[in-house]
Amino acid sequence: MSAPMTEPAKVDGAAVPPQRGARKAPPRPGDKRTEGVALNVFSHGFLALWAILIILPLLWLVLSSFKTDAQIGGSALGWPSNWQFDVFGRAWNKGIGDYFANTLIVLVFSVPLTMLLGAMAAYVLARYEFPGNRLVYYFFVGGAMFPVFLALVPLFFMVKRLDMLNTYQGLVLVYVAYSLPFTVFFMHAFFRTLPTAVFEAAVLDGASHTRAFFQVMLPMAKPGLLSVGIFNVLGQWNQYILPSVLMQPQTSSDPERYVLTQGLIQLQQQQGYATDLPVLFAGVTIAMVPMLIVYLSFQRQVQAGLTSATLK
Repeated sequence: MSAPMTEPAKVDGAAVPPQRGARKAPPRPGDKRTEGVALNVFSHGFLALWAILIILPLLWLVLSSFKTDAQIGGSALGWPSNWQFDVFGRAWNKGIGDYFANTLIVLVFSVPLTMLLGAMAAYVLARYEFPGNRLVYYFFVGGAMFPVFLALVPLFFMVKRLDMLNTYQGLVLVYVAYSLPFTVFFMHAFFRTLPTAVFEAAVLDGASHTRAFFQVMLPMAKPGLLSVGIFNVLGQWNQYILPSVLMQPQTSSDPERYVLTQGLIQLQQQQGYATDLPVLFAGVTIAMVPMLIVYLSFQRQVQAGLTSATLK
């Protein structure tokens, strides 16, 4: 005979929960635990697929730099039979070095200037009330939604009147103006989350508004500055339309000051029928590696800056 089923013990009419060590009931099809497991499997699977779609092209690009033209044409997905490490030196000597230096010169001035002006404008719009505050803020927001293609012709003639075509300072100013709307929009939301009591305490101690901004509020906004700074570095490093319009030699004696994105196109066009695809792949790898290093080095700071404004 089967053992009789025992009812759960009750105290004052209420069921006593099972003791520690009791076996839990298996999840049912409609249970929340089953739905959570299915959601985790789907999300992790999607992330794994996304990672494969990102990593495989990068791996293919780097491996193609070490192949020969025959290997690239014969088996695009195969491993290099002879690893040619001198291809990066050939790419560097064919102009990638100059393009790399030009890009660094522009970004060394454009990114800090963008961060400084953007942080100052966002701080004033976020912390001070004055007539026209909302109008100025929406002006910046509208600039972020304005397609750059619509401004290329008037921008070209404006820079030409300033005699800054094919100059570093002209491209720096355009990069700053191009990146300011997003910087102000991002930092405006971040500055509004910072506590006002710290600023008021600094003012009561005798600090001016300028000193309180640079020594109190700006260090507190470091996560947001790092996040938007990385976005500006990536956006300006990969910019192609603006340099193509503004960094073209105007005369035969005018030197070429191409940035990396222009230089890679020029490298492809200069090859003609004498193709040297490994050099082109090596040039793209040289242009890609610095940005990968920057992002991987500061990815935690970027995530902290993006989430801190919502958690405060």
